[in-house]
Amino acid sequence: MLILFSACKKSEFLNAKPDQNLVVPTTIEELQALLDNDQVMNGTGNFGVMPAFGEVGADNYYVNDDLLNSYVDPLGRKTYTWQKELYAGEEIVDWDFPYRSIFYCNEVLEGLKKINPDNSKLEAYNNAKGSALFHRAHMYYQLAQIFAPGYDAATAITDLGIPLRELADIGEKINRSTLAETYTQITNDLKESISLLPITPLYKTRPSKPAAYALLARAYQTMEDYEKSFAYADSCLQLKNDLIDFNTVDTNSVLPFPRFNAEVILHSVMITSDIVVVSGLASVDSNLYSSYSIDDLRRPCYFIDAASGGSLATGMIFRGTYDGSPYYFAGLATDEVYLIRAETAARMGDVTSAMKDLNTLMSARWRAGTFVPFTAADANDALHQILVERRKELLFRGTRWTDLRRLNKDPQFESTSYRLVAGQTYSIPPNDPRYVYPIPDNVISFNPGMIQNSR
Repeated sequence: MLILFSACKKSEFLNAKPDQNLVVPTTIEELQALLDNDQVMNGTGNFGVMPAFGEVGADNYYVNDDLLNSYVDPLGRKTYTWQKELYAGEEIVDWDFPYRSIFYCNEVLEGLKKINPDNSKLEAYNNAKGSALFHRAHMYYQLAQIFAPGYDAATAITDLGIPLRELADIGEKINRSTLAETYTQITNDLKESISLLPITPLYKTRPSKPAAYALLARAYQTMEDYEKSFAYADSCLQLKNDLIDFNTVDTNSVLPFPRFNAEVILHSVMITSDIVVVSGLASVDSNLYSSYSIDDLRRPCYFIDAASGGSLATGMIFRGTYDGSPYYFAGLATDEVYLIRAETAARMGDVTSAMKDLNTLMSARWRAGTFVPFTAADANDALHQILVERRKELLFRGTRWTDLRRLNKDPQFESTSYRLVAGQTYSIPPNDPRYVYPIPDNVISFNPGMIQNSR
C-alpha cells in the first residue's frame, strides 16, 4: 500500500509539466514501446488501470463492520456507502491512471504523424496507430462509466461527458465534452483501429481486431443501440470464440484461471483497491452465491470459503479472476461477448439466436453430463434469463456498475442496492445522481470553469 500511495502522488500528469530533458520517442519501435508499457496501458504490476469506483459501488459483495473500520480508508468507506460528499483532497487514481494512458496514446499518435513508413515498416506503423486508438477509446469508455451519466439518446447531446484529451500537450485546456461527443470519440477511434490491427496480437496485452469489435459491442450495448452491438459482437466471435470447459479447471488451485487464458481477448487489470481487490475484506453476497446451481461449475471455480482461503472476511470470497493473481481482471473476454450477442438478439426478438448463445456458454460451465439446455417462452423471458446469467458470469470485472445504470432505466429490471453498516442501512435507488462520481477536486481547482457532477 505504501508503494501504491507513492505512485498516486506521482500521477498528477494533468497538472505537472514533464522533464524537458527526457528523450522524446521518434521511431515506430520507440512509440510501440510506449504502448507495450503494460503497467501503464493494461494495469499489470499490482497497480491496475481500469477504474475501481464502479465495482466498489456495485452490489456483488459486502464488508464486515470491523474490517470496514479497521482496514478501509475514509474514501473507501464513503464510496462503499454511496456518500454524496466523497473527496477530501486525495489524488483520485481512478481518474489519473486512465488519463495517463491517454497521454501515452496521444504521444504515440502525434509521433506517428511525423513518420512516413515504407512498405517494410507499414505493418508495425499500423499496429502502433491502431493500438493507440484502441487504448484511448478503452480509457475514455472506462472513464465515462464512472464520471459521466448513463447514456440516454434523448439527452446525450446536452448531458456532460468527460474531457476528451486529443493532444500530448500537458498545458492543453480541458473542458467536458457532451456525452454524445464522448461516445462518438470512443466509437470513431475503435472503428478506425479495426483496419490497422491484427486478428491475433503478439501478446494479449496488445489490442487486436477481435478486441476492437468486442469493445464496440460493449459500447453500443451501453448506448442501447442493440443492432450495432449485436453486429460487432458477431464480428468478434467470427474471429475469436474460444470458451473454457470448466470441467477442465483445477478447483484445487488457489487461483484456478491462468493469466492470458483461452477466453481472454485483451488483458487489463482493475485499479488496486482495499475493497474490490481480493485482500481478505470482501465477502460475496450470500444470495448471489446461493443462486448458482450445485452443478454449475462457476460455483467451485469462482468461490472459496473465506476460512480455507486465508481471508479475514466471512462466508465466500471470489477467486475467479482471469488475471492469474489475486487482482481483478477487467479486460475483454469471449464469455462477455457471447452474453452481449445473446442479450441484443433477445432485445431484437430473435429468441432462437439468443438462447443458442446462452446455451453455448452455459454448456461450458456445467458439470459434465448434467447440463439441460435453457429454454424461453418468449423474447422477454430469454432476456431475463440472459441478464441473470450475465451477472453470475461477469463477477468483479467492472461491468456491474454499468449494468445497474442502464438496467435501472427499465422498471422490470430496476433495483435498489443496500449496505448495512453499524446497524444503519444505506441505499442507492435506481437512477440516483450518485451513480455518477464527482470529478476530482484537483481537476476542478485547476479548471474552475468545469462543471462538477451533481450528487
